[in-house]
Amino acid sequence: MNLGGAGTRFEAPPATPLYVHLPFCAAKCHYCDFFSVPAEGQDVEGTLVAVEVEIQGRAPRSPRTVFLGGGTPSLLSIPQLRRLFDTLHAATGFRDSACEVTVECNPESLDEDKARAMLDLGATRLSIGFQSLRAETLELFGRVHGVDQSFRAFEAARRAGVKSLNVDLIYANPGQTLEQWQVDLQRVLALGPDHVSAYNLTFEEETLFRRWLEQGRLQPQSDEAELEFFWWTREHLASTGREPYEISNFSLNGYQCLHNVNYWHNGPYVGVGPSAVSKLGFERLGNVRHLGEYRRRMAQDEDPRAWDERPAGWARLGETWWLGLRLAEGLTAAEAWTRAGLADWSAEQDPALEIAHRSQEQGWLELVGDHWRLSQKGWPVADAVAREFLRLSQLNRPSPAERVG
Repeated sequence: MNLGGAGTRFEAPPATPLYVHLPFCAAKCHYCDFFSVPAEGQDVEGTLVAVEVEIQGRAPRSPRTVFLGGGTPSLLSIPQLRRLFDTLHAATGFRDSACEVTVECNPESLDEDKARAMLDLGATRLSIGFQSLRAETLELFGRVHGVDQSFRAFEAARRAGVKSLNVDLIYANPGQTLEQWQVDLQRVLALGPDHVSAYNLTFEEETLFRRWLEQGRLQPQSDEAELEFFWWTREHLASTGREPYEISNFSLNGYQCLHNVNYWHNGPYVGVGPSAVSKLGFERLGNVRHLGEYRRRMAQDEDPRAWDERPAGWARLGETWWLGLRLAEGLTAAEAWTRAGLADWSAEQDPALEIAHRSQEQGWLELVGDHWRLSQKGWPVADAVAREFLRLSQLNRPSPAERVG
């Protein structure tokens, strides 16, 4: 893989999924730990030019999926979106290759004209961040849209002809009751979303919410209450035909987010934009998390990397299990071995199976055919179960041979 300047293309195989990070939002949400900044006072145009330079040098040809995230890509104007999509197509030919092109949107920056423009430019799927249907919660989150704007944005996207729509929601918020969540989710489902991403609120490091939690200004839900939220959400969405194909993601048949499924399969991908991460072969690399430095490097045809690494074989195997167990289908031991880039699998030499069998004895995992997957008991504690596999990175015996090609 060539890791030269912005003008040097990655040697990513054709069809490699592509992620484009656009870091600007109307305001920074209090729970968010992604690299994003309020757009006001920022050089949005200059950053967009820098992202386009990186696309031209680093984006893969014929990506199977494309995902524009951030940040809030829908914050861009229609002319800016047109230029970005046209640059993407000129560099990759994505309009002829991608089976799915997702754009993340917020209600305050999505109307019918913009939704139609994105469709015309090559988008096939929009993901709209409702997050809550309570005005007081939106204010607590630091969101700048109102509840009515969320509904108007969804309906505008449908009128524009968007056939694949996701709604993002957060539950188990401070002070929220299960009854409130039940009413709110049913209101969202009345719109007819094809996909729902419903996340249990977490207090991530280096967020305002985490600081408020440590200061005692926020009271989290109890473990028991979070379990109630989790099971009701899962069971209710399944009852509407939106199957829980991943811990926090639910879709009608044929509407899974294929781009994210590739992440959970620990597949390859290229990320462009400030802070974006790429995974190609055994290499991982991440771009700088500073807008001025990112723009400077792109203007001077320099490498945008802030870091790179080559995880050892056991670490890759543990990560593959950790990711794969998030999916309802789970994974086989042989699949995990192959996805981790290891050669010549056999049960005798696979240390992940010891962890899997131990988790099965504890009731967290079940073996269905040759697929390991979370059990009913395991779903609510999925993160803790999956983290056990990350301990494989601590093995001090030599890694097995790696696959070639």
